[in-house]
Amino acid sequence: MEVLIKDLGLLINAILIATPPLLLAALGSCFSERSGVVNIGIEGMMTIGAFVGACVAYFSGNGWLGFFAGGLSGAVLGVIHAVACIQFGADQTISGTAINFIGPGLAVFLCKAIFDNSSDSPALDTASKLPKMFEGMFPSGSFGYNVFSTYSVAYISFILVAAVWFVFYKTKFGMHLRAVGEHPQACATLGVNVYRTRYICVVLSGFLAGLGGAFVTLATVSQFRPAVIVGQGFIAIAAVIFGKFTPHGAFRACLLFGLCNGIKALLGAGNAVSPNLVSMIPYVVTILALVFVVGSTRVPAANGKPFVKAR
Repeated sequence: MEVLIKDLGLLINAILIATPPLLLAALGSCFSERSGVVNIGIEGMMTIGAFVGACVAYFSGNGWLGFFAGGLSGAVLGVIHAVACIQFGADQTISGTAINFIGPGLAVFLCKAIFDNSSDSPALDTASKLPKMFEGMFPSGSFGYNVFSTYSVAYISFILVAAVWFVFYKTKFGMHLRAVGEHPQACATLGVNVYRTRYICVVLSGFLAGLGGAFVTLATVSQFRPAVIVGQGFIAIAAVIFGKFTPHGAFRACLLFGLCNGIKALLGAGNAVSPNLVSMIPYVVTILALVFVVGSTRVPAANGKPFVKAR
């Protein structure tokens, strides 16, 4: 019984570590997609956020400062994507693909320039990482420690789901962002600034994706490495599709993928299953989710279509 409780605690702990970066990126993707702008550049935005977060935290010794700096770096790539797609009407898929090249490429280039030609940043000490809640209240390794003594951002990301839901469905801005993703021309005739709404949403998507990437290096891995994100941005996009482009739906999907990562961590701790097979679990579940759900998902009507204001 004690072993079962301990394993359950370890599983919950793994979920609380694996879910926040996916959830933050997925919430950001919800903003962009529901406003009518496809953003497949989430992976690149997470990667630059992961590097900037680790770099700022290393030099400042402040995990929170690194966390928000990572978000701002993702927002910068969000601005680039927004200008290309909204201002100049570029193909949104191609622009997002370019972001996925720019983010990792820029991160590795800057890492080598700053850290003596090394593509990995130095490991962060505990003081430079994000803080944990209830640290020291429970014995190390106990069920309470695994469940409650986790990073504060994990709990904040769950609260953020409710905040984003409120913005989407209970505010005037949320009504506008959902409307411009469906009928932008009609919104424009009613006086809604479609360009400004979409700009805000795309930049927000970059900021939240950058926060998700920063969480990885400031909590999970404790340093930047070129492969630190390893497809998490694409899993976050899949979670949004799986969740039917809603914040609460994306939350449920991220919990599912977080559970898969938790199972992967538990199975990987033993030698009964090949680590190569174990590492495939989140990606196989992502593919299966898309195969069985994507056909029933309704995409916003104007998603991916450039808006040109009628004269």
